[in-house]
Amino acid sequence: MKKIQWMALAAVAVMMSACGSKEQTAATVEEAPKVKVAKVETRDVDQIEVYTATVESDVKNNIAPQQYLRIEKIYAEVGQRVAKGQVLVQLDANNLNQLKLQMENAKVSFNRVDELYKVGGVSKAEWDNASMQLNVMQTQYKNLLENSQLRSPISGVVTARNYDNGDMTGQLPILVVEQDQPVKMVINVSENYYPVMKKGMKVNVTLDTYGEEVFPGVVDIITPAVNASTHTFPVEIRVANADKRVRPGMFGRVTVTYGTNNHVVVPDEAIVKQAGAGDHYVYVLNGNTVSYNKVTLGRRMDTLYEIIDGVENGATIVVAGQNKLANGMKVEVVK
Repeated sequence: MKKIQWMALAAVAVMMSACGSKEQTAATVEEAPKVKVAKVETRDVDQIEVYTATVESDVKNNIAPQQYLRIEKIYAEVGQRVAKGQVLVQLDANNLNQLKLQMENAKVSFNRVDELYKVGGVSKAEWDNASMQLNVMQTQYKNLLENSQLRSPISGVVTARNYDNGDMTGQLPILVVEQDQPVKMVINVSENYYPVMKKGMKVNVTLDTYGEEVFPGVVDIITPAVNASTHTFPVEIRVANADKRVRPGMFGRVTVTYGTNNHVVVPDEAIVKQAGAGDHYVYVLNGNTVSYNKVTLGRRMDTLYEIIDGVENGATIVVAGQNKLANGMKVEVVK
């Protein structure tokens, strides 16, 4: 009986020893998780930034008189294309007609004085006075004529009409004319790019209205001051708009290329994002252990990421199996 009990205890000990061995083996496996790795290299990466902006008129004119007058006739409608110098509005001409009569009388008076002055019938002071009165009258007539018959100062499109025939003018302009050849877009660029932003740089413009179609643009005006709050500076992009398809108010994107930089490029699956912090990391293989390297991301190019810093050229990084890793952990590399 005692012999049987001893044999049973021995069997239990053997079983416990076997279980302990399995647990130790499992622990060993957990300490060396399997990972896949890849070697990274540097390459020239286009430094591209995309900015959103709304199309604006290059020039916008408010058609309004110098003083409030009654509108006799408006010759243009919203959407109509007008030429520079074209008559757009005719205002009440009663004051103009009265001033014209006064100007003609002043001219007759001056001619009479001028003839007398030539024969010594009047003094130089009288001649100067008559000449001055005529000049004043002619200037007033010219100003009132321009104020009674309003012309477009630019070629463009009428984008607003605020009055009807017979209305009295007020604070609003009668018409608004906007130039649509060329048009412009204003973008706000980070101050980091101030040294490389140059007038005449070519850019690509896409508009939501036309999908992926690209319209050529060029850097036209670079504001010399940097906004201290946003650390950006405005840049005006000019679009020639030869076919007049780009219209003010359209929303689009301006793509600017600032040259190339030679940086490390890694597969996107190698990037680990720290929850709640927004930081990004890459596991770098050092022998049979990994280090948790914080990286600064640049451009994303399909399935690749540009790394500004945090990974050296030629480094071997983990591209699969990161969910079980920690800094300094031993790993088993598999193909």
